[in-house]
Amino acid sequence: MKLRKTWLLLPLGALLACQDTPQSGLSGAAAVVSDSLLVEEDEEAVPAEWIFRSNGKIRNALTFKRLYQRTPLDTVDFPIITTPIVEALDQQLRLLDQPRQRKAHSVGDLVITPEQLEETARILKQWQQTKPLALHEYLQAHQIWGADRQGNVEFTAYFTPIVKVSSKPGPVYRYPIYSRPTEWEGPLPQRQEIEQGGALKGLGLELAYAANKVDIYYMQLQGSGFVEYPDGRQVYFAYNGTNRHPYRSIEKYLMSRSDLDISTYSIDVIRRFLQGKPGLTDTVLFQNPSYTFFTPRKTRPRGAGSVPLSAEISIAVDRRYIPLGSCLLAAFPVYDRKTRQLRHEYRVFVAQDVGGAIRGPGHVDVYMGVGKDARRKASYLKHYGRLWLLLPKPDNYVSISN
Repeated sequence: MKLRKTWLLLPLGALLACQDTPQSGLSGAAAVVSDSLLVEEDEEAVPAEWIFRSNGKIRNALTFKRLYQRTPLDTVDFPIITTPIVEALDQQLRLLDQPRQRKAHSVGDLVITPEQLEETARILKQWQQTKPLALHEYLQAHQIWGADRQGNVEFTAYFTPIVKVSSKPGPVYRYPIYSRPTEWEGPLPQRQEIEQGGALKGLGLELAYAANKVDIYYMQLQGSGFVEYPDGRQVYFAYNGTNRHPYRSIEKYLMSRSDLDISTYSIDVIRRFLQGKPGLTDTVLFQNPSYTFFTPRKTRPRGAGSVPLSAEISIAVDRRYIPLGSCLLAAFPVYDRKTRQLRHEYRVFVAQDVGGAIRGPGHVDVYMGVGKDARRKASYLKHYGRLWLLLPKPDNYVSISN
């Protein structure tokens, strides 16, 4: 389970001008997205030309009548079901086999059962290594209305960091990574009390020591991470609860400081900025009183569904609107190095995680994997697309078994 997600914490308001951009003459995946998957009951009223903002949001989209609206799949250039997708679908079936996942969900006008979700995963697996050209005979797509009830869904991302550590404190590795206190009486201390006041010092809770407290901070925001010792050995530190103090964004604090010159508010930029101003680091980090604890685990990163996460396929959702175990089709935003949205392309995602920053039907978080490359990908994704829940057709579909 994750505590926080990257881009709710890292607003790109300074990056994105969000100017209206008419998208006529689109090609490739963008043309498919703009012309297909129309809501059936509103098809006659769909604009002839979508108008996109620079962050991928459709400006002239219609207002949805319900949370989920059924849409046709027969015109979709569905993506190839690759080996990584098949492996993620296998994990999805393991997730759905857990007793705690064996209940139906009432979401809007839909009643979604674990049997439906299992059938969807099995159907998708039948087209592995191919383009599922006849998928519309077996599955239906249900588009979620997003936060604005116009189908615009925000895509952000998270990752699993790797933090260099030592098992003992020293001149370089000075900053402790703590396990959760289990015998503490009363409210747990805030970040400043822990890091500056030494509230947990000497209690035997130190798991390792890092050279950079900013690295610890961002591992806490992701909810887990790998630590790497000087001999190259890596250990996975899993989420072990928080101090239960409210989260406050350091990015919002930095944006409020007119005396600070920061070009963007990505993880890498903030890390470099604070490295150049070490006297400011505590002031910034202490703006967020929330603090995350860890525990070592012999496993790979897992989500709230208790199965390993798949890079760029697993997503975190608000399960009140999208049940864990769901398979989804997305019109996913593709953007350039300046974060300007270029087009959308279809991708398959599986709902396997949740998080405190993911709330409502208009925001999902894409897991990007482990390490620096995953951090780079996660840092700049804050764009809009569309999202469809895939379910078996209620009538006239062939049941596919294992």
